[in-house]
Amino acid sequence: MNSFTWEVNMKRRSDTPKEPQGILPFEVEEVDGEVGVTSYSGLPLVAEAYRATGAAEAVRRCVHTRQRRRDRGLSDAQLVESFLVLLAAGGECNDDFDEMRKDGGLSEMMGYELPSSSRAKEFLYAFHDDGMDHETAQRRFETRSFVPDENDPLGGLHEALRATVEAAQRERRERVATLDIDATIIVSEKREASMTYEGEKGYQPVVVCWAQQEMIVAEEFRDGNVPAGTDLLRVLQKGVETLPEGVERIYVRADSAAYEHSFLNWCRETQPKGLPIVFAVSADMSRELRRAIEALPTTVWQEIERKGGVIRSWAEVEFIPTAGSVKKGRAPDRYLAIRLAPDQREMFSDGSEVKYFAVVTNDWGRDGAALLEWHRQKAGSIERVHRTLKNELGAGVMPCGRFGANAAWFRLNALTANILTVLKRFALPKELSKAQPKRLRFRVLCVAGQIVHHARKLFVRVARTLLGVREWFVAARRALRRMAERRAAHGPPLPVIS
Repeated sequence: MNSFTWEVNMKRRSDTPKEPQGILPFEVEEVDGEVGVTSYSGLPLVAEAYRATGAAEAVRRCVHTRQRRRDRGLSDAQLVESFLVLLAAGGECNDDFDEMRKDGGLSEMMGYELPSSSRAKEFLYAFHDDGMDHETAQRRFETRSFVPDENDPLGGLHEALRATVEAAQRERRERVATLDIDATIIVSEKREASMTYEGEKGYQPVVVCWAQQEMIVAEEFRDGNVPAGTDLLRVLQKGVETLPEGVERIYVRADSAAYEHSFLNWCRETQPKGLPIVFAVSADMSRELRRAIEALPTTVWQEIERKGGVIRSWAEVEFIPTAGSVKKGRAPDRYLAIRLAPDQREMFSDGSEVKYFAVVTNDWGRDGAALLEWHRQKAGSIERVHRTLKNELGAGVMPCGRFGANAAWFRLNALTANILTVLKRFALPKELSKAQPKRLRFRVLCVAGQIVHHARKLFVRVARTLLGVREWFVAARRALRRMAERRAAHGPPLPVIS
């Protein structure tokens, strides 16, 4: 080839440039072998919080899903930890484990490889009793509500939940425990799912949260056809029993599902742990109660607010529902009526000119308007918990049709929510103390890092341009270590996850 030919060929090649891959000025290439990077450099903080709170030790002690042979495979504590990491990262199903396993840097930081999707499924199946199958068929074909008893492994997961609550109380003592209890609907097209009162198939678990600590203290997974008020007292009792030492006063807030004599009588008469219970519960608007409210003179109504063209007012109303709430020596309940009326004398969409609601309470000392506002605040705690579980974590998608496996999945989501609460309130900067999981992923958990081995040590490097990330990581890890040390000083030794 002469020089002229070479110059012509080169000119032709330069005249036909390579087609760009996209709009932005970069190209994507593959490299041979493993790259020492991770997309989840902050995710191990979840695992360290899990261990620091004592939840890992509780799982090791109380959850036994299989007989281990020569310590092969992941332990129950490691499997639970893996689910917490998956859910914190935004995973919604078992198959997401296979994607996360491709991140070799995460496995190096965790100290073990995350389970495969099939192993994770086996772990969830271990929480389902085969004896439930006949009962499931009865629930589905006889359309009767049914809440199975928890088995030992599922009860063991609650002990891990309890450990996170106790850890939060050790870090920041709260003398008042306001317990908000409510059910939520999880829509599901699973064949085994039951029809809910909203006309869709799904499930309807109940959750009890501690408002001051922002922690879930109890939850119970249920079929969709189980009414929200069924055995609600049992769930509340479990939540009260989970409260740690240091609580001096218990308050209970609930909607009308809790307006039931056994629930209210227990709150009136029982002093669990020697503590009285003050309750505020939405009352059913019976015909008798409505007549008593409508008989009130207009002069007793006190305006609370004007908003959205509606005037909201309240008044005291004397009302005794049935003999079931009357007992010699017991103080009568206090009923507070709420009236909603249009500002311009217009009708509501249902044709009514005014709407009435009521709240029953045993609190006679607080101002009525203040008590109603306090009761209304439960929407900012328990409903936020429901949104977090279903929309920010993975509780909105059930992994299978087996009831016990779904119950374990929901409880693992509740445990993840508590772990993230501990992490953001007691380890991360104050500016993240109210952050939701999506925000935590964006700022902390899903940050790229480089994996480096040097002098027999493992280092994770993050970009200097990520302002404050390294300082956050270091400060959070030190805070979690101090948390673990404080727990060790008051309880069992630190767990070894193996």
